[in-house]
Amino acid sequence: MDSSGEGLVKIASLRRDGSIWRQSGQDVFSRSSREEDDEEALRWAALEKLPTYNRVRRAILTSPSGGLKEVDVENLDVNEKKALLERLIRVAEEDNERFLLKLRERIDRVGIDIPTIEVRYEKLSIVAEAHVGNRGLPTILNSYTNALESIANLLHILPSRKTKMPVLHDVSGIIKPRRMTLLLGPPGSGKTTLLLALAGKLDSELKVVGRVTYNGHDMNEFVPERTAAYISQHDNHIGEMTVRETLAFSARCQGVGTGYDMLTELSRREKVANIKPDPDVDMYMKASAMGGQEANVVTDYIIKILGLEICADTMVGNDMIRGISGGQRKRVTTGEMLVGPAKALFMDEISTGLDSSTTYQIVNSIRQSIHILHGTAVISLLQPAPETYDLFDDIILISDGQIVYHGARENVLEFFESMGFKCPDRKGVADFLQEVTSRKDQEQYWVRSDEPYRYVPVKKFADAFKSFHVGQAMLNELAVPFDKSKSHPAALTTSTYGVSTMELLKAQIDREILLMKRNSFFYIFKAVQLTIIAFIMMTVFLRTRMHHNTTSDGNVFLGAIFFGIVQLLFNGFAELAMTIAKLPVFFKQRDLLFFPAWTYTLPGWILKIPITLGEVGIWVFTSYYVVGYDPDVGRLFKQYLAYVLVNQMAGALFRFMGGLARNMVIANTFGSFALLIFMVLGGFLLTRVNIKSWWIWGYWISPLMYAQNALSVNEFLGHKWDKLFLLKRGGEEIYVGPLGRNSSELVEYFEVFIEIPYILIQSVIYCVIVYAMIGFEWTAAKFFWYLFFAYFTLLYFTFYGMMSVGLTPNYDVASIVSSAFYGIWNLFSGFLITKPFFDPETQLPKEIEKLLLQILALRI
Repeated sequence: MDSSGEGLVKIASLRRDGSIWRQSGQDVFSRSSREEDDEEALRWAALEKLPTYNRVRRAILTSPSGGLKEVDVENLDVNEKKALLERLIRVAEEDNERFLLKLRERIDRVGIDIPTIEVRYEKLSIVAEAHVGNRGLPTILNSYTNALESIANLLHILPSRKTKMPVLHDVSGIIKPRRMTLLLGPPGSGKTTLLLALAGKLDSELKVVGRVTYNGHDMNEFVPERTAAYISQHDNHIGEMTVRETLAFSARCQGVGTGYDMLTELSRREKVANIKPDPDVDMYMKASAMGGQEANVVTDYIIKILGLEICADTMVGNDMIRGISGGQRKRVTTGEMLVGPAKALFMDEISTGLDSSTTYQIVNSIRQSIHILHGTAVISLLQPAPETYDLFDDIILISDGQIVYHGARENVLEFFESMGFKCPDRKGVADFLQEVTSRKDQEQYWVRSDEPYRYVPVKKFADAFKSFHVGQAMLNELAVPFDKSKSHPAALTTSTYGVSTMELLKAQIDREILLMKRNSFFYIFKAVQLTIIAFIMMTVFLRTRMHHNTTSDGNVFLGAIFFGIVQLLFNGFAELAMTIAKLPVFFKQRDLLFFPAWTYTLPGWILKIPITLGEVGIWVFTSYYVVGYDPDVGRLFKQYLAYVLVNQMAGALFRFMGGLARNMVIANTFGSFALLIFMVLGGFLLTRVNIKSWWIWGYWISPLMYAQNALSVNEFLGHKWDKLFLLKRGGEEIYVGPLGRNSSELVEYFEVFIEIPYILIQSVIYCVIVYAMIGFEWTAAKFFWYLFFAYFTLLYFTFYGMMSVGLTPNYDVASIVSSAFYGIWNLFSGFLITKPFFDPETQLPKEIEKLLLQILALRI
């Protein structure tokens, strides 16, 4: 078949009665010549009598036994879809083109014109600004310097010191519909930047001059992210989802575009013309045009075309989960966009990790779709095989940011021969084009023996192409603006998202539930760990030793409350790793306008609430009466509610940290720092009156302060504590509260680094600052011992963190195990419950007794 689909009937599509697919003055077409048996004719006649809304949702299905039945296309099961595709496409390499021709024939018979997109880029120049040399290295000093310099540049205090680096130099060209365009060029030549510019996905920090238009419309007149599909060379997928689930989610978010409107008009015209289509083609078109389905038939079609049937129900996998191969993952990346309705495809290095045979099959399938269904495609390949190269109609050769050639494949060798370079007979043309502009390889292709060879720079090639007849024809065509009236109303997408926000929210909820099921071990492990720690805590704070008589007894209950808060706070730490693992996929799909960000974050919060209720229920309902809190059941549920809010706060905090840092090391550092600030300024280690005025803001923003106060008030307003905390002052009852001036001389401060000398430097800096600010006695011996214990404490936690990561399968389990042991160490540290140093019956010397009373005064 000819590449441009010649011989197919093409009639312009005009709108009538508000439809973009109707054409006035349409003649009645001839009846189908296909012979029909009586049963099929009767069923089809009954189907034709239905209203249009119902008719486009009903189809005639041929069962494996040969019988016919009328079915709802939105409720096809897996076996019915599989049988349908088997009848349409038994072997993808042989039957795909025949199937697409059937689709095209049905559309042409009623005179519907398929939308096409012509992409033009004119005088396009792109410049990036970046620091070079030592300033470009990602060091801590450079990070702070660059941040401060950016602020100064924003305020126009300092000029920018970034170096301007041109990426594309004044390039122009036309990407025509119904033609396959191959983009060639060495690494670093600007291929990815050109594809991003054509797809409307350039970074906002780049300086862009020139314009890119679709059918004569500028980028701000439609939504390019949904009109065109950009397929990245990076394979970012959620490892816990299977291939089928990944593609089905993508199809569900992208929707069907204008497919439903076209099908409605197609059905109306066929009814008027009394045309009966092929039942299998009719069912496929109807099933593929129904949006909002969890599993669309298009997903199964793309899986078959890309050769992914063998791994369709295998998890994609990641660094920690075994899944599909690298080549299969690359095909999933391609299929993720092919399942959508985009008419223009911009594919960046889709052959990485694929053998030449698979690459040929995929490119050939895309070629058939582009030629028959009038699509637009630009595909970047690094070293295509000769048979794959021959599948393309046009070639774009780019080098050093300049277009060396852009035109028909048949004329590319003629252009270089005019420049004195010839491709050897046994050399692949694609390899020749990659090397002919290279200073190292160019000389071997010089064929003018009467002239000495001199290196021809890329600039000279680009200038010569503009005077070549192919370049001249393109420039002349660019000089005439595209007639916007010829643009099909359905060609360009103006809606931001493919389906309604409610459908997107449902899709996100279904995916989140699926991921929670796949990660069930993680949640079960957290629940078991919480149960074990709750049991340990119950045995420590056993009610047989818990009294309600003195302020010291109140201090013990405060320790139990604080330990519960800290444990539930650490319990949310595992959200950090899970959030960061999914961020690359989230950013990719958000930028492709699969969904708005709130539809992603909302299910992740709401669906975790039942898990939170269960985890907190394990903690509270197993420990409340064992510890000996106030027996009022109302206070039990108030404590439960407060702990639920603490757990929700912890999960939200670490999800926020993960989204803000976007890196595991940075997130762990800031997460630990946030925990440290919240704990120190939470009102338990230091009361509000003991916090310096310049730190009081931290007290008011610490969620631990509100949790500690709420739980303390809930417990100590119980009747068991009336005799201790209600004092008479002038006849007025005043609640004193159990905290008093509770303080601590030690603040735990550690970060996980593997360089032991750096830990020593960090310990010295910390000890010098803290030792001076707290006001300890300045003697060499005392400072040395303070530094000694601080250094080895930090060193211990560093090695413990390394051991936790090394002995556990992933970051999630490591976070859970670490938080469990941190909680246990905190419980038995001697701070929450002090160990008696002497027998209460023993009489101490007055000096020792006075010293102990001074120490205890700091704890009360």
